[in-house]
Amino acid sequence: MTATAPTTAGAAVVRRPRRVRVLWLLVVLVVLAGLTAASVAVGSRVVTWSDVLAGLGGSTDTLAEAAVAVRVPRTVLALSVGAALAVSGAVMQGVTRNPLADPGVLGVNSGASLAVVVAIAWFGMTSATGRTWVAIAGAAVAAVFVHTVGSLGRGGATPLKLALAGAATSAALASFITAVSLPRGDIAESVRSWQIGGVGGATFGRTAQVAPFLVVGFLVCAASARALNSLALGDELAAGLGERVAVVRAAGAAGAVVLAGAATAVAGPIGFVGLVVPHVCRLLVGVDHRWLLPFSALAGAGLLTAADVLGRVVARPDEIDVGIITALVGAPFFIAIVRRQKVRAL
Repeated sequence: MTATAPTTAGAAVVRRPRRVRVLWLLVVLVVLAGLTAASVAVGSRVVTWSDVLAGLGGSTDTLAEAAVAVRVPRTVLALSVGAALAVSGAVMQGVTRNPLADPGVLGVNSGASLAVVVAIAWFGMTSATGRTWVAIAGAAVAAVFVHTVGSLGRGGATPLKLALAGAATSAALASFITAVSLPRGDIAESVRSWQIGGVGGATFGRTAQVAPFLVVGFLVCAASARALNSLALGDELAAGLGERVAVVRAAGAAGAVVLAGAATAVAGPIGFVGLVVPHVCRLLVGVDHRWLLPFSALAGAGLLTAADVLGRVVARPDEIDVGIITALVGAPFFIAIVRRQKVRAL
């Protein structure tokens, strides 16, 4: 049997039985394994499975084996960034009780992007670790600014007001990014390419430098999972259950900002992953964040990997960056959520 629980919107949400969740977990793992294999095998150059095995072993004697050796770190980066953005979006939605929350929609990615561009253009920063710290700081400032602006006026920080504030902030920050990079011909082209969002040119060295930040972000978000379930009942009930609401919100938001900032620093501002994935995962496993967050991580990794594979296939021998693919998928999804009648709360 399945049980139901009230949501803040007053509707009943089905609690998925454990066996259903486990079944979906197996399905997601199988799909993710297939997408990972496809990411290594598929590209502008056709490779055989013997080439894949040789490339995984470190051999670069042939062009096919060299191609595999390049695709492996690219796949690892796509998995990591997709998981980070999806978990960040799920936590942001839980912290704000806002179904429109997403690092891209709320301007967090844009804040991280501007901070990185300023650090490169004005301070000559090239270290991946330094850029990550700067991106996290920029993401945090943007998040606080958008929430402050969205909280003004009657009704406080409603989902639509936050989305509008985020969209306006993103547009303004994009203009600032152009103003900073345009006079610098030596970095303008690379900044424009990076702004699209992609995982091309990934190396294990770059991924390793950002990995500690991702691990910390995942751990903080995971530690907030149980408290996020209480927040979904409302601040008063959460406080009555013994939760320190302000501390929970601050900790969850910090974990989400770290994940979004680190992902943006290494792959550019990739949008809509944190919006689409948590909503789909709720349909599969329910609203319990102890299940939702790991499922979002797996599904986000799969979505970004699938987008990367698709981008390599549809425009051979050229490629379409994953940021464009996710925008094509996420923009209609965002419009559909906005058009829903009960958009004020999860």
